[in-house]
Amino acid sequence: METPDIPAEPMLWSGWGDPAKAAGLPAPVLKMLRELLGVREPTRRPVTFGEVRLAPVTLSAAVFADLSAVVGRTEVRIDDDARIRHTRGKSTPDLLRIRAGDACDAPDAVVRPGSHEEVVEVLRVCSRHRVAVVPFGGGTSVVGGLVADRRGFAGVIALDVGRLNRLLSVDAESLLADFEPGLRAPQAENLLAGHGLTLGHFPQSYEYATLGGFAAARSSGQASAGYGRFDDMVMAITVATPRGTMEFGRAPRSAAGPDLRQLVLGSEGAFGVITSMRLRVRRAPAERVYEGWRFESFAAGTGALRRVAQNGPMPTVLRLSDEAETMVGLAKPDQIGGFQTDAGCLAVVGYEGDAADVAYRREKTAETLSGLGGVYLGPEPGEAWAHGRYGAPYLRDGLLAAGATVETLETAAFWSDLSRLYDAVRLVLSVALGQTGPQATTPLVMCHISHVYPSGASLYFTVVTAQTGDPLGQWDTAKRAVNEAIGIAGGTISHHHGVGRDHRDAYALEIGELGVEILRTVKDRLDPAGILNPGVLIP
Repeated sequence: METPDIPAEPMLWSGWGDPAKAAGLPAPVLKMLRELLGVREPTRRPVTFGEVRLAPVTLSAAVFADLSAVVGRTEVRIDDDARIRHTRGKSTPDLLRIRAGDACDAPDAVVRPGSHEEVVEVLRVCSRHRVAVVPFGGGTSVVGGLVADRRGFAGVIALDVGRLNRLLSVDAESLLADFEPGLRAPQAENLLAGHGLTLGHFPQSYEYATLGGFAAARSSGQASAGYGRFDDMVMAITVATPRGTMEFGRAPRSAAGPDLRQLVLGSEGAFGVITSMRLRVRRAPAERVYEGWRFESFAAGTGALRRVAQNGPMPTVLRLSDEAETMVGLAKPDQIGGFQTDAGCLAVVGYEGDAADVAYRREKTAETLSGLGGVYLGPEPGEAWAHGRYGAPYLRDGLLAAGATVETLETAAFWSDLSRLYDAVRLVLSVALGQTGPQATTPLVMCHISHVYPSGASLYFTVVTAQTGDPLGQWDTAKRAVNEAIGIAGGTISHHHGVGRDHRDAYALEIGELGVEILRTVKDRLDPAGILNPGVLIP
């Protein structure tokens, strides 16, 4: 089945998403930045595309010849446009570096295979020539997952899976669909809609991320309460490695030993390149309803969400903003700036399904929420969130341009540890990013519960502060401190963003010495030359 002609413009090279959607900051936001956070316009302007500094290509003629023989000469690109657009991901440090003109991590070439067999052969060529390989989908990583360690290698290529972009088959009886990894999420949804189906996976990166990236990073969508995490959807998977092909998954569940799909899910390209997946799909919902609820405090709202998650029935979307995020309006990114000092905490609750199912879950959930102090606000807050839920990354671009450092981080814990984790992260960020002196400021730290389970939930933090003269060092200090605090407070280092390079050291502490040894052993067996995303994930 062919992919339909859906426009998928490249991501803005120095920011997020579609350049046409970039917008300036509302006046109330600019006023808050100046008066409350001490933000001042940067003294240096961002560089233009032509001012980006690229290192010379280091790959030999023999490497180019061998790669071209596999994929075709036109699919091995060394032009500036291709190299710059495949440099790093979209974390705040990534954007600060590229906006300063630093593309030292750019690949030497971008290689675009068109089949599983070509991927296997490209990996064999790179192993033979000791060329590092960074699997590249939508380029939306925010944890340093797209930066290879060059040491000991003859060069680096970005292996772009964009040509592997087909819906291969649909099994309507089993509610399964086979996909290649390079399909962007909107393309996949459009193809499934023709069969009356949906994946139901809608993370904030939805517009640009690929299905392969979702699997490689254990993505969790904003509707995970109803549809589950992406790793829950992967029924079977095919992976290309330097040593050949791995294929796992032939039944919905199995007791035939450990589930080796889990070697690949979350492996971030360090063990192999995903070339196809069999995914669980759902019938497209006939009805979608989103609404808002207000709670007096974050603690009260957290207790209500826990009760819903444990007693059911579960909504499709269930999230809660704390007092700071509700006040600023980040729960509705397209309306940020409408500050409300008495707003309490906003919960967004959504339902998708047939009319009878939606009506039943709404009624039962409303009984629980109202019985625990929730005040029904009607559909407007929920619909506003749904309308603007992919807009926050564009807001970050505007904040960076205004002179603010803004970044996100996320974690998860059991319900009994959640309050301690919440307090620890907020305290550490406030101390690490607070500025002393005549113009002392405290950063704005906001949080929401983004995903819930019967046993716990995830916390998603957004922090905004005035840039110092060294914004990269400023965030690096804070990130190191908060990673340590998360571990001490009992949280996991990542709930859905992955490990990359940014979380690698903290991940090692989380899994222990024996866990690290297991990962290294698997890496050595599947990738003896160590070419796959070196420096990422594996401590």
